[in-house]
Amino acid sequence: MRACRQTGEDPPQVPNKLRRHGKRVTAFGLSSAVTLFDWAGRLLRAGQDKQNWLYTKYGCQACHAPDKKVVGPSYKDVAAKYAKDSGAPAKLEKVVKSGGSGVWGPIPMPPNNVPDADLKTLIEWILAQK
Repeated sequence: MRACRQTGEDPPQVPNKLRRHGKRVTAFGLSSAVTLFDWAGRLLRAGQDKQNWLYTKYGCQACHAPDKKVVGPSYKDVAAKYAKDSGAPAKLEKVVKSGGSGVWGPIPMPPNNVPDADLKTLIEWILAQK
């Protein structure tokens, strides 16, 4: 064993079995924490990536943007308008599927062919915009 740099004394003797075990526990604990945070970050990014992918897949970006009016309203404006409406998801699903007009101005929204599971994900994402 090496002597301490500052004092020149030998370090206290700890049985090898305990020293190795302590290193393993510390390394395992640090590794587990890093892995946990890594997976949490991946899950968050995966959720965001799926919503962005659906937004692009179904052409929503042609008329909408999360934070500004394009042809239709921004998703932040939609979320603000329906914030206190518990029936908003059903209303918005109907408008996306069937189309609609008059709520946001004279330009009508055409009907969109979006599967129910994807539509539910998109509507949840739209209503979560702040």
